[in-house]
Amino acid sequence: MNWKVKSALGIAASVLAAQATAQITFYEGENFHGRAFTTDQRVWDFDRYGFGDRASSVVIDSGRWEVCSEQRFEGDCVFLRRGAYSSLRQLGLNNRISSARPVNRERETNLYDAPAPLPAPTYEYRQRPRERIFEAPVTAVRAVMGTPEQRCWVEREQVAENGDDVGRAVIGGLIGGVLGHQVGGGRGRDAATAVGAIAGAVIGSNSGRRDSYVTDRDVQRCRTVSSGTPQYWDVRYNFRGIEHRLQMSAPPGDTISVNVLGEPRQ
Repeated sequence: MNWKVKSALGIAASVLAAQATAQITFYEGENFHGRAFTTDQRVWDFDRYGFGDRASSVVIDSGRWEVCSEQRFEGDCVFLRRGAYSSLRQLGLNNRISSARPVNRERETNLYDAPAPLPAPTYEYRQRPRERIFEAPVTAVRAVMGTPEQRCWVEREQVAENGDDVGRAVIGGLIGGVLGHQVGGGRGRDAATAVGAIAGAVIGSNSGRRDSYVTDRDVQRCRTVSSGTPQYWDVRYNFRGIEHRLQMSAPPGDTISVNVLGEPRQ
């Protein structure tokens, strides 16, 4: 086998390998709605499949693709990576795609210009073309509230303040003790000193009560409150004897639409 034949077979093998691992789905409506067309091979003319100039959103399940506005990969062409593209308007190809083909290694150098797909898997629960749908009964629903929050505020309140009772009591106790020490002698003097200190403390403390007054001050108060709406709904459903679990942004009905594997579908 000469080198030309070997080279030709090698190129053919690489093209077939790219096509075997590449798959793309076109949708008539944006956000993956409407009629769909799926292929894993190059399409020279979408009109042959009744999908010419109809695609508005694209999902690439595997591989990398080149999509063009004209037949036979001519006109305005864009390279797309694996992922979901909810709208083709920003690419200038909304309702304009007429041909598409997998990208082989020789053309992958142009992929640096490929627009980034959606960061979130919005296509995850979308029904695939020709996918059979079943209804699975919902067995349990639990609303999960958001994380409790602490809310604080400042209030203005009036507070009654007294004079320095402690200081007056100490001073009064010292004075009373001095005076008591001057009375009597021996143990009588010690007793008089103690009585004088106690009496002086009481008198000193009471002497300041007429100096009490009312003042305003800011007081911070806090309380813990829960979120008023659920953060999500934790849903359980049963399909063919197997229990499945799903988080939803809205409460479900009596059933969940699923595929043959029990995966949720919208």
